[in-house]
Parts: sequence; C-alpha cells; structure tokens
Amino acid sequence: MNGQRRRLLGAAGVAGAAALALPLRVHAQADDSLAAAWTALLQKHLVLLRGGQASQLRYAGLAADRAALKRVLDGHSAVPEATFRAWAPAAQQAFLINAYNAFTVELILTRYPDLKSIRDLGTLFASPWKAKWVPLLGATRSLDDIEHGLLRARGVYDEPRVHFAVNCASIGCPMLREEAYTAARLPAQLAQQTDRFMADRTRNRWNAARGRLELSKIFDWYGEDFALGHQGIRSLKAFAAQHADRLADAPAERERLRGGAFDIAFLDYDWALNDAR
Repeated sequence: MNGQRRRLLGAAGVAGAAALALPLRVHAQADDSLAAAWTALLQKHLVLLRGGQASQLRYAGLAADRAALKRVLDGHSAVPEATFRAWAPAAQQAFLINAYNAFTVELILTRYPDLKSIRDLGTLFASPWKAKWVPLLGATRSLDDIEHGLLRARGVYDEPRVHFAVNCASIGCPMLREEAYTAARLPAQLAQQTDRFMADRTRNRWNAARGRLELSKIFDWYGEDFALGHQGIRSLKAFAAQHADRLADAPAERERLRGGAFDIAFLDYDWALNDAR
C-alpha cells in the first residue's frame, strides 16, 4: 500500500469516526441549550417565596410563552435513547428531572386557568401521572414512567433526593427550582434543594407541643428510598437526624433528633396549584 493510499484511508477513518461521534456531540450541545432555555423560562416566570424555601409559577405568563416551552419539550423529545444511555449518570438524571418538570408545566397549561389542582386533570379511574402522552427517549411515556420507572429504578441511581427536585405543580411539593438541573452541578443542586425543603417549617418541623417530628407526606409515600444506604443513611430517622438543625430550634430538641428517640407523624399534603396569579 503506497503512502498516499494510507493517508487517504487514514483520513477516511478519522472522518468516519467523527461522523459516528457527531450525533453524541450534537445532542450533548442540544442538552446544554435545552438547560439554558428551560432556565430562561424559569427565571422569567418563577417566584421565590420564604427566602427561597418555596416557589410559585406564573402559569399565565408561561401560557403566553407556550412556543418557547414547546421548543424545550421538543428538544427533550428529540434526544434518542441510545444517546441518553451514553451519558454519565448525572447527565441522565438532570435530563430526566428537567423533562419531568417541563412536561408537568405543559400538562397544567392544557387546562389552565380552569383548574385548581393537578389532580383536576385526572379522572375517577386514572390519575394525571399515569396517562401516557410524553414523547421521550423513543417511547410515549407517563410522568410516572419518568419518575418511578426511570429516576427511581432500583440499582440505577438510587438517589432519594430526586424527590426534592421533581415538582408536581402543587403547594405541598418541594419547590420548583429556579434553574435547570445540569450534570456538572447536580450534586450541589440536590443538596441545596434538600436543605431548602427540610428547612421549610410549613412542610417539615419538630412539634415541641406534641413532642414529635412532623414530616411531609412525601416521606410517608417514599420513605423506603431513604433506607437504601445513600451517603450512609439507612433509615428515615437517620436522614432526619442529619437535618436536625433545620427541623428544630432548641438545642435539646436537636439533640433528641440526632439521637433518634422520637416519633414521626406525616402532615397533610396541599394539592393546590402552585400558581403565582
């Protein structure tokens, strides 16, 4: 084989490899732009409350920005499953959380302003989270498919703090974050979301009068996720103990929480729409 032929074949091989890599690069860039576009919408229409412990969304403003929201949704739907599977776990999680939150907003807008709760979108026999209408990763999925089938799948991420990141468009839900989740910042973002939620006394608190810890109903529904050994935590009480300083004010109460000698009660969940009218 002469030198010129070797050079031609070598160039062809490089070009072929670049062509195979191109979709991954394109979709990685698209994901970055998707995060930026979702962040822009959130920063325009999200209202932070109680020093950043909670948030509400201006759905009327988002309805006027429906075209921009549609571009975000379409961008998520355009990512092939094979590309998603090639990403690092943090990138996958960030993508799925952003998709869940953005499609939930779209679901609200399908009926807004003629609803008071996301549950108004369900029926007696079907919840709004089980309807399959979300085009994502090559399939038509439900919101439950994204949250429980993908994000909470055992042995995949095993990240209980995802419960503080996905937002169900309700007052009782952990706040919708004012920016998109990204792979590079996901650990810090999840840590801040956890701190915000656990410090919100409307949802989690030590009740000195009753001598018990009162937690969001989320911990009743998904308490098993906090017993998987994430960061060494193997029980809901151990998780609460880590956040004793946010749950109680008196030193003695905090020490009681850290010692694990307490009962837990779960608060009623507020399903009212998180609408900043």
